[in-house]
Amino acid sequence: MSSVFSQIIKGELPAHVIWREDDVIAFLTIAPLRPGHALVVPRQEIDLWTEAEPELLNGLMAVAQAVGRAQRRAWGAPRAGLAIAGFEIPHLHVHVTPIWDMSDLDLTNVDHEPNQSALADSAGRLRAALRELGYGMAVPTG
Repeated sequence: MSSVFSQIIKGELPAHVIWREDDVIAFLTIAPLRPGHALVVPRQEIDLWTEAEPELLNGLMAVAQAVGRAQRRAWGAPRAGLAIAGFEIPHLHVHVTPIWDMSDLDLTNVDHEPNQSALADSAGRLRAALRELGYGMAVPTG
């Protein structure tokens, strides 16, 4: 089950990667709800989160928590929202986005044509916030 996420993980497609480690990668979505909307993805090709091993889910949630902390810091958001839907791409992924109210988690409101320089800026802000929070070991340089 190779997906577009598998291609991103292998470096075959470009992405604004904000976290990279052995089992998990995080990058900005190309269809954000808000600036900073990231996807936390296992390197392992697995479709349904309900089929994932608990250790893998624990790793995904730890990275999602770090990304959420960075989003709150970078955008001053009162909360970081988290969602697992799985309809778009058949590869487990966790949506993490800064939110101000429940409507910020409505995945039908994504921006399908985001400004590319705004995405690059958001990635830079998230990487900087992750480093400030002590997660620099997993944050790529660019």
